[in-house]
Amino acid sequence: MSTEKTWKIVGIEFSHMHMGDLLRCVEQHPNAEIVGICDPHPGRMEEAKKNFGLTDAQVFTDYKECMEQTQPDMAILCPATAEHALWVERIAPFGCHILVEKPFAGSLQDADRMTSALKAKGKELIINWPLRWVESHVTAHRLIREGIIGDVTEVHYYDGNRGPLHHGADKIEKEPTAETKQDSWWYKKDADGGSLRDYLGYGVTLGTWFNGGKKPDEVTALATGTHGLEVDEHSVTIARYGEHLSKFETRWGTFSDPWTHQPQPKCGFVIRGTEGTISSYDYEKTIRIQTRERPEGYEHSVDNFPAGESNGIEYSLTRIAAGLPIEGPLSPKLARIGQEIVDAAIRSTEEQRTVKLEG
Repeated sequence: MSTEKTWKIVGIEFSHMHMGDLLRCVEQHPNAEIVGICDPHPGRMEEAKKNFGLTDAQVFTDYKECMEQTQPDMAILCPATAEHALWVERIAPFGCHILVEKPFAGSLQDADRMTSALKAKGKELIINWPLRWVESHVTAHRLIREGIIGDVTEVHYYDGNRGPLHHGADKIEKEPTAETKQDSWWYKKDADGGSLRDYLGYGVTLGTWFNGGKKPDEVTALATGTHGLEVDEHSVTIARYGEHLSKFETRWGTFSDPWTHQPQPKCGFVIRGTEGTISSYDYEKTIRIQTRERPEGYEHSVDNFPAGESNGIEYSLTRIAAGLPIEGPLSPKLARIGQEIVDAAIRSTEEQRTVKLEG
């Protein structure tokens, strides 16, 4: 009989379809269980209730009732981006760890509110970026840290999908209509929708991970979208790091979804260093490397994840159980740098000018 702790976990707020994916990670974890789910709109929980065999007593519409009755060790939060700080501040007083699905927050101010709320309770705030759980990007990060391409000078990023309403949990395909776009928070400005807020955080947070935590000096961004929509569907952000430039491009409306068929341009990263280059594309089983010794380039197979670290739930529970800090993109410290860049890009698109970062 296992003597390991069984982690009690709740899922609260189903605005982001990744809630289903995260709950699936909990269900598959040998030492974790879903003890409750909560959303003010019961219909949004029906699929999860069925998929994970939950009882009526485990389904709540009032978060206080959910937290008081289940007393979880961790809460997974998937609200609209603009409500991340609100929900963290609601759940923090109950004294559990909190995993928030990307992006970090609607603003740097909100990100700092979230960090403060958990720090006061001595619990972990974890920002889950699904691209952190793509083997190619983890392999690229390891090789960069080992110095295979020297010092990172440029990060080129292009990513997105056909649009957030084209798929649900477990990447099940759906067919959106003009009406669903108008009704969805993803397409509402006051909910912090749009491709820039959805995908730029991925690029600049993992980009910061690749470049060892460096901040850019300034950011210039442009964004555009279909006429009549409140939010963008395409953005390009240029970040200046001294004499070097990096580019981060987000796209709702790729020709295909990268987890099914890589579109062109491919979704992922190309990283240039002083001694070589690495291309690391989403979900691919090899990365491509150039070095001065092998300028023709070669394919390198991706690493397997370490035991207990194949997704955000596994990683977080493994680290917490061992008394180890949350590191890399899931760390609020690193993710905060990404949030600074996102905020600067938003200001740049709104004010149509280059924006300098502080400090």
